[in-house]
Amino acid sequence: MKACSNKHASTLYLLSLVLTLCLRPTFASKKSFVVYLGSHSHGREVTSSDYDRVTESHYQFLGSFLGSCDKAKDAIFYSYTRQINGFAATFDDETAVEISKHPNVLSIFLNQGRKLHTTRSWDFLGLERNGGIRASSLWKKARFGEDTIIANLDTGVWPDSESFSDEDLGPVPSKWKGICQNDVDVTFHCNRKLIGARYFNKGYAAVVGPLNSSFDSPRDTEGHGSHTLSTAGGNFVSGASVFGLGNGTAKGGSPRARVAAYKVCWPPTGGNECFDADILAAFDNAIHDGVDVISVSLGGDPAPFHNDSVAIGSFHAVKHGIVVVCSAGNSGPAPATVSNVAPWQITVGASTMDRQFPSYVILGNKMRFKGESLSAKSLPGKKSFPIISAVHAKAANAPTDQALLCKAGTLDPEMVKGKILVCLRGDNARVDKGEQAALAGAVGMVLANNEASGNEILADPHVLPASQINYTDGLALFSYINSARNPVAYITKATTQLDTKPAPFMAAFSSKGPNTIAPEILKPDITAPGVSIIAAYTEAQGPTNQEFDTRRVLFNSVSGTSMSCPHVAGVVGLLKTLHPTWSPAAIKSAIITTGKFINWFVFLFVCTK
Repeated sequence: MKACSNKHASTLYLLSLVLTLCLRPTFASKKSFVVYLGSHSHGREVTSSDYDRVTESHYQFLGSFLGSCDKAKDAIFYSYTRQINGFAATFDDETAVEISKHPNVLSIFLNQGRKLHTTRSWDFLGLERNGGIRASSLWKKARFGEDTIIANLDTGVWPDSESFSDEDLGPVPSKWKGICQNDVDVTFHCNRKLIGARYFNKGYAAVVGPLNSSFDSPRDTEGHGSHTLSTAGGNFVSGASVFGLGNGTAKGGSPRARVAAYKVCWPPTGGNECFDADILAAFDNAIHDGVDVISVSLGGDPAPFHNDSVAIGSFHAVKHGIVVVCSAGNSGPAPATVSNVAPWQITVGASTMDRQFPSYVILGNKMRFKGESLSAKSLPGKKSFPIISAVHAKAANAPTDQALLCKAGTLDPEMVKGKILVCLRGDNARVDKGEQAALAGAVGMVLANNEASGNEILADPHVLPASQINYTDGLALFSYINSARNPVAYITKATTQLDTKPAPFMAAFSSKGPNTIAPEILKPDITAPGVSIIAAYTEAQGPTNQEFDTRRVLFNSVSGTSMSCPHVAGVVGLLKTLHPTWSPAAIKSAIITTGKFINWFVFLFVCTK
């Protein structure tokens, strides 16, 4: 094992670890930690015996602190043997402090959780025009990203989606060394498009406890991973839409690329889905497997790079010539909220494109408010219905502020039944507000933005007729309800509108700088489409991801920097095919310096000249 030490850095690591642990209870409970030891010095011809020797060295190292190798074997649940040198294990705080003092330890940190940063866009970015691909398009020049391998660290993949069809693709590239991990889930399959898939859940299990066999599969039962992977490298699929809206041909940025799924995110626990130990294991394997691009639509609170699993994993990937693209986070519009801030990553914010799904709210006084929706249902004819604020429909013992947000158990069905209910955006999920309105008997819902959301409108596949309107229109709507003797309204059925202006503009949810870890490094690096993006989805969930939603869709519209990240990853795939010798730094520079500078942000634009 190569010894790596830095006295000053080690002192800082030890101090921060001791301060953190001193704030915790003193009983000797075991927690899961990641111990980072740097890089391996494997030669060119690496065998399984070499990997076994690394694992044995980790047992010996931890055994020297726990008292025996047997205890170390029981404690270690990941041994990073390929590119990243380190291990993940469970032990108590006192042991963690002692390990941090060892000169070979670069850092040690808790196995903490991170969050997922939850068709038309390629036309908007200049790769096609009105569905046609010009001879000058980068798609044609780069052969649609042919044989570039794009990896995705996410919730897995739904392999049955047409976006992952291998029609017209040749043999799997010879450089690929990965696997299709379907030893437990025999229904999961790979092909010449989806060339590999793995799952990593030991870090998650170390936090939540033992898992049943349903967790032993790279299959995506959430939808997020299928959406992001197909956005980066999905094949051409005609007739894609969400309940008939946004109809067109779905495709990824590199439609002829090969893709691989690395499942690191699982059902939320304590608000977190993706854990550091699993993320590092996925990076270690993806580097070994021979991928060219890694797309990472997840993140957490910014942390020093030596304590950040995404920063460490991406650092090792970039060392091996792999470009890593990360989402900036959805904690805007507050400043200093951007995550994934390491200088070797491409960090992507989210902005709009020139497509909307308008649904108008028409009041009894003839006022009209333009909202958006992807609801499959519509109100009958043009009949107006009574409209009521959720404040006036609150249950007897419900707090007024909670009722206004339409939270579960706060509404009085007697007051809501047969009416259009107006809910305020914030706290609980937008689609959950629609569920609560429907359960209370509402015929429709208007979702009014709060002040923080401003003019940002997101189209959602609500379970009842619904429309989301901006903050200013929401104030006018509440004023009408409070002043009219018998307030009524009508919600029009959603339609698809193209070439809308202005576009692009930044999404309010997109996390902003400055970079809190390295203020001299500007982050995010660039922005790309991340609002109402239509892409492949899982068939294990409804489009709202709520238990009540029994609908199933092949494609879904989702918003977030999670959606903008794979747009850039797809463009990176094209550049890797066109310029295979370019370094990650050269590709990052080419993308950022050719973006369009609009209203103080750099927007991804693909030059066709």
